Amino acid sequence: MKVAVRYFAAVREALGPGEDAEIGAGADIAALRDALVARGGRHAEALGRERVLRSAKNRVLCAEGTPLGDGDEVGFFPPLTGG
Repeated sequence: MKVAVRYFAAVREALGPGEDAEIGAGADIAALRDALVARGGRHAEALGRERVLRSAKNRVLCAEGTPLGDGDEVGFFPPLTGG
């Protein structure tokens, strides 16, 4: 299935605004993140498991265990703080 991936804040600076990605049926956000990290290079640096990232599905914050469907939009971004 195809999903739209959007990046925000420091992740956007490293990878650009986003891209489309193909992922197997029944995948969740964690599987998508792992597939992107497996590309290596900048993807591995920006999305690696050593980095704390938040995720959203269709513009709603969610856990990485959230299942994905064809055409979903997934956002990745670092935790935000106010000040």
